[in-house]
Amino acid sequence: MPRDPEVPPAPDTAYAVPALEKGLDILELLADTAGGLGQTEIAEATGRSVGQIFRVLGVLERRGYVVRDRQSGLYSFSMMTFDLAHRHPPLRGLIMLATTPMRELSDRVRQSCNLSVLDAARVRVIAQVESPADFGYRVRVGAVFPLETATGEVLEGAAALTRADPLQAGITDVVAPIVDARGVTRAALTVPYVATTFSGIPVDEVVAAAEDTASEISRLLQGEPR
Repeated sequence: MPRDPEVPPAPDTAYAVPALEKGLDILELLADTAGGLGQTEIAEATGRSVGQIFRVLGVLERRGYVVRDRQSGLYSFSMMTFDLAHRHPPLRGLIMLATTPMRELSDRVRQSCNLSVLDAARVRVIAQVESPADFGYRVRVGAVFPLETATGEVLEGAAALTRADPLQAGITDVVAPIVDARGVTRAALTVPYVATTFSGIPVDEVVAAAEDTASEISRLLQGEPR
């Protein structure tokens, strides 16, 4: 009986695409590497010869997924995949909805704030608004953090949390969930609260403001007008 063309084939080595697998292995390797790697290092790490990866590296470089330093010849991971993710309509729409409320929150509490989503088993920052104060704490858009944080717990379904940051001394993470119409947490709004003489707003007021802003973004996500 012929297979239904709408049903994808089960994983099987018969369907393997060697060139694609080489490319994915290289991208995953470079994504996990802090610095650049040479062709020989990439070949050894992926269990292949230089000849087997040479053409694949050329394609990845030409398409912008990896970049090669002209002096050292080392390859490193580019931001192409991050750019692709931001071109994905649901993610782009969430960022557009959240930008104005996040700016208003930052102005209100005089602290920076950021928006994160789950990325596999990690926390990925997708948007960030700087503090308007002279002193503040910022998180790079695209940064990745472990789930064992207040933000990670909220993304996995916990209610709003306020807790000392396990990675940065002196920072208190104020986190509130952003939920869709079904009540599913789609993102987390985080204020990395810095308690210094520059912090004129007490943390309890920041918590209330963050929860109000997360609720507003949730309503916008659910289709309610501003």
